[in-house]
Parts: sequence; structure tokens; C-alpha cells
Amino acid sequence: MMMEDVSALSVVIFLALVAGTIGLSFFLGRKTQTSEGYFAAHGQVPWAINGIAFAGDYLSAASFLGICGMIAFYGYDGFLYSIGYLAGWIVALFVIAEPMKRLGRFTFADALDARFDSRGIKLAAGISTLAVSLFYLIPQMVGAGVLIQPLLGLPHWMGVVLVGAVVIVIVVTAGMVSTTWVQFLKGSMLVVFSLILSAMVLQRGFEVGASGADGHVWKSLGPFSAEELASADSLDGRRILPAGDGWLADEWVRLEDTERGGFDVFSPRTDGDRIWLDQAQAVTVAADRSQQIDGAPLGRGDGQKRLRSVGHVSKLPGDEAATGPLGPLQFFRTLQDSEVVLWRNRKLAHADGSVTTVHYQVPTAGSRVLRPGEHPTFAGIRTGKTKDRLEFLSLMLALFCGTASLPHILIRYYTVKDEAAARKSTIIGIASIGVFYVSTLYLGLGAMTSGALDVQDTNMAAPLLARSLSPLLFAIISAVAFTTVLGTVSGLILASSGAVAHDLITGFLRIPLTGHQQVRVAKIAAVFVGAIAIVLGILFAGMNVSFLVGWAFSIAASANLPALTMLLFWKGTTRQGIIASVIVGMVSSLGWILLSADTFTQVYGLPAEQAWAPLSQPGIVTIPLSFATLVVVSRFTQPRPRTV
Repeated sequence: MMMEDVSALSVVIFLALVAGTIGLSFFLGRKTQTSEGYFAAHGQVPWAINGIAFAGDYLSAASFLGICGMIAFYGYDGFLYSIGYLAGWIVALFVIAEPMKRLGRFTFADALDARFDSRGIKLAAGISTLAVSLFYLIPQMVGAGVLIQPLLGLPHWMGVVLVGAVVIVIVVTAGMVSTTWVQFLKGSMLVVFSLILSAMVLQRGFEVGASGADGHVWKSLGPFSAEELASADSLDGRRILPAGDGWLADEWVRLEDTERGGFDVFSPRTDGDRIWLDQAQAVTVAADRSQQIDGAPLGRGDGQKRLRSVGHVSKLPGDEAATGPLGPLQFFRTLQDSEVVLWRNRKLAHADGSVTTVHYQVPTAGSRVLRPGEHPTFAGIRTGKTKDRLEFLSLMLALFCGTASLPHILIRYYTVKDEAAARKSTIIGIASIGVFYVSTLYLGLGAMTSGALDVQDTNMAAPLLARSLSPLLFAIISAVAFTTVLGTVSGLILASSGAVAHDLITGFLRIPLTGHQQVRVAKIAAVFVGAIAIVLGILFAGMNVSFLVGWAFSIAASANLPALTMLLFWKGTTRQGIIASVIVGMVSSLGWILLSADTFTQVYGLPAEQAWAPLSQPGIVTIPLSFATLVVVSRFTQPRPRTV
């Protein structure tokens, strides 16, 4: 269910982009016949191109779709993800960049195993690469399905399958060469068009209005006294439907809509001793998965009946109606003194097994929108509760440490010619990524007030903002977002296929393979990994992609960073210590995530109280645990000095 019809222009631009990307892959694939070319582009990628490709690799669906969506629905808190993602590059620049280029050839395991030539390290690092890559693939594929829905009018699962198929073609045809150029083009377009979209947000400024981009005007009835509401049997010329079966009279008021065949639902808002009724939206999902919007069933031929778009400014400083164009800093000053209508939801269970999600308005001071601690994930900033603070610190630690541990980021250091080029490309990547992340604040807040948000999908904030500004811009931004998914997924699948062919088969099993045979095995592995990514993308539909990426960062930071850091800076690191550290970090973080409250509620459908893990983010426990494991095991496995 999306809010507007498929745009022919969007489809044309999208298909042109896909055709161009696949054509480029086939063209470059003719030059990629060796393992050095397939896995590392012969180490001949210019450092400036590689730096932009870093941005293309890193600015994933979580960055463009997830962060913008979190800012649009919760305000400044979503930007904390940007800060965490960007801060992690400091570790990459000063700790990882040059040693990675010096130690390895193709994969992350090469660097870990540079001193030992250990089958155990190859096995542990290869499995860790697969685990991190698969968890990072989930949000990318979810984002792919989200994009395809409004772009082509296809169901979520078909969007995931389409993206998976295109990416498999990219990886199988040309490996790192095509992936690098896809990343370069994607990174360049993402930064440029994000800046263009931010400039258009500033040019439009803010305007008071309770209408959505589809023209619907959001009603507020009242004010009423409590006695008036209690005694009334009709409002706004319509009958008040009775409470019961999950509908509480003091929380929701439903007015019959005989013309449409459903109802309009309103949520009470107290203002002193008076009560206002603000129009809301109700989406009911029956036990047979059929849906209703505001009580009106969605039949098979009723595809045009869709949720109304939301998001607006309800009050501006000086009671002005509009601001006109705003400067970059004036934008925030004006928003801080304004009032914005945010949207929240609550689920109501009914006796017949159906569940209604009511999306309702929450007028919020702009100063609250721009302060941290409003999102449940970051509640520890304001609540002072120890558990909330630990949750926040755990997430930020994972974001900070996870960047330099992601397999598809690490292997990019092998595509340049020397260590100096690795350092320069990292600096270019940081600059590009920083510019983009600043723009996410304007994009998210602009989407919050654009009247174009879809209350059921936080991931579509940026594309829907673009659609509210210009159909052409929507087509371009959707295409850019699609390349964002393509680029990141291709990098992840390439890292996974390299782990299978180079680390597990050649390194661990010691099966001798020529360069051509390694490439063939890697291509077969890419097909299987891509298929698994497609399945996971369908299963995790609906979850915010930034939240899912937090899990992948936790696993990467726990399994990979301690071993790599200690190998570089502690001479006492042993083979056994590295193996134990990787395994303990990977298993503990993965197990913690699977037993957390968020997984219980959003994946298993079980009550949060049944979860075993006390925190949803494991990093604050599992990262130190991995470091400690390496130190202890290395101490007990030091080589004995030779006797004369």
C-alpha cells in the first residue's frame, strides 16, 4: 500500500540504470579472468576513485533510507546513527588502513593469518565474514523491497528478488572491477543529489498546514469539555461508533463514514481543561492477512485505496503561515521555535484475532525534535536509567568499532597499489561520507514536515520527500537509492564469495585451486549467498534498516576488530588467541541478538518479557569479552623458548 501511482518516468530511469549497470559489468567482465582481478581489481584502482567507492560501499540502504526515516519520525536521534557511522572511520584511518594493505591480498582472513598460516584462522575468519555479511545483507535487501514497491508497483518480495538477481549478475560477471565502478557511480550520485535535495528543502522552508502531499486535510475537532464528549452520540454530523472489542472510549473516538463504508478515527488531546480530537489512521490486519484501512476492507480490485500521507508543521514562530527560503543554520533555529506534528502508533487486539494499528498525531515542540533521547533506543540519554544508558553506549560502541571490521570495507584496501594510496582513499571516503551525513539531517527533517510520509514505512522518507518536491527528482532519487542497495549488496556478496573460495576451500580445506578455479568457485558461492540474502530480505520486511544494521555492526565489532587490532599492536598475540577471539566474539554477539527483546517481539512475535538477553545491543559486553578472550588464550599459548 503506497500513496501514489507508479511514475512512468521513474520506471524509465530505473530500467535505464539497471541496464547500464549490467552492461558495464559485462564489459568489464571481459578483462577479469584472474583471481587478482576478480577479488582485488589487480590492485590498480586510483586512490581517488577508491575513496568515492568507499563512500559507495559504506553509504548503504541504512544510511540513505534508514537514517533519513529515523530522523523524519523521531528527530535528532536518527542523526546519532550518522555520528556513530562516521566516527568509526577514525579507527579505519589511523588503525586499519595501511596495515590491511600491507598484510593481505584478497580477504580479511589474509590479514589475520599473515604471521601464522593457520587453517583455524582461515576457518574462523571465513565463517565470521559470512555471518557479518549475511546480517548486513538483511537491511540492504529489505531496503530494496521498500524501494521497488512505489517505483514499479511490485510487492516487497518481488523487489527483493529483482535486486538480488541484478546483484548476482554484477558480481558473477566482473567481480571487484565492476563492483568498484558501481560503488564509484553510486557514491558520487548519492552525495550530489542529497545536496540538491537538501538545497530544495531549504528553498521551500516551512509552511503551516495540516494537509498531506495527497491533498487530504487532517481534521482537529473541538475543543470539547469532558462532559460534552461523554454525553454526545454524534460529532461533525456523524454518529459516534460504540467502544469495545479493543477500542477504548477514553482513547479513541470513531465517527461513522457511511459514504466510504468505514469510519474516521480520532485521538483525544488534552489542552488545559478542554479536549481536542485529532484525526488518526487505523490499519487492521485480519487473521487471514486481509487488510482494512479505517474500517474499509481492501478488496482484490481495490489497490488504489491507500494510506494518506502525513507530516506537517502546526505552528511557526510569530504565528507566521510560512517562512520562505531558509539558510542552513536558520533552518534549525526556526524549527526549534516551531511546533511539529509527529506520528506514533499503538496496536489494538480484537476478539476475532485481528490486530489494528492506530497511527495518531502527537503535536511536538521543535525543541524536542532537535534534542537527543526521544527515540526508545537512545532513551538512556535523558531517562538516567542504567539499562537505557547501557543500551545507548552499547549501540554507539558497536557503530564506532564496527566500521573498521566490515568485510566489504576491509577488502577495498586491496584494490589500491600501496599503503599511501590506502590512506589517501580513506580520507576521500571520510570527506564524502561526512558531507552526505550532514545532508541526512536536512533530508530527514524536511521529510518530517513535507506532508509525504508513509506512517507504515519509515524507510521511504527520503524518496517520498523527493516525490513531494518533483516527480523527476523522485525518479532520480529512487534510482540513486537503488544503486545504493546494488553497490552495497554487491560488495557484501563479493566479500562472502571470497571467504568461501579463498579462505574456506583453499585456505582451510587445503584444496589446491588455480586462479581461474578460485574465481569459478567464488561465482558459484555468490549465487548461493545471493539466494540466502533474498530469503532473509523477505523474512525481515518492515523493520527499520538502520536498526538492523546496528546488529551487523555489533557482530563485526565483536568478532573481527579485537583480533585485528591486537595482531597489529600486541606481539604476544598467538594463533590460538585469534581463533578463540573471533569465535567467542561472533557466537556471543550473534547469540545475544537472537535472544534479545527486539528479536523476540519483531522476529519471533513473542513478548519482550520472555527474552533472555537484558539488552538489545550486545556490543558493550561482547566486544570487551572478545578482547579478553584473545589476551587470556594468548597468555596460555605462548610458544616455549627453545633450549640449547
